[in-house]
Amino acid sequence: MAKLKVNGQEHEVEVDGSTPLLWVLREQLGLTGTKYACGIGICGSCTVHVDGKAVRSCTLPVSSIEAGQSITTIEGLSPDNSHPLQAAWKALDVPQCGYCQPGIIMAAAALLNENPDPSDADIDARVDNICRCGTFNRVRRGIHQAVKHMKGGRSA
Repeated sequence: MAKLKVNGQEHEVEVDGSTPLLWVLREQLGLTGTKYACGIGICGSCTVHVDGKAVRSCTLPVSSIEAGQSITTIEGLSPDNSHPLQAAWKALDVPQCGYCQPGIIMAAAALLNENPDPSDADIDARVDNICRCGTFNRVRRGIHQAVKHMKGGRSA
């Protein structure tokens, strides 16, 4: 039995402790915005926040989540998709296929929590998710537009 706080709600799930968090989120809790892709923690499609830090949930055993830690998925980033990153993604048509974008948005949100005005080099270093469509330049533009919005500048 695992007790998890996901998107502000407490959940008890019957699961083996070695099960990756990704599968608990998707299969047990129905939060399918977190995606499975590589399964070995390289691509970042499965990125969620644990206590505000971006983590790859496909390789994180649920037993490693400590009592009281808070997990945030793309569904919990904002209740109505109004987070400045989500608004910028829509305004700039950042995704192509979109499969990896929830993970990229979660990585970018964790970056902005720690560094509210990142340079391109900061973005490249911290948002290291893999997008097969190659939308990396639009991702950077989207992050910069979200920063402007968060600072009260032009809206996303």
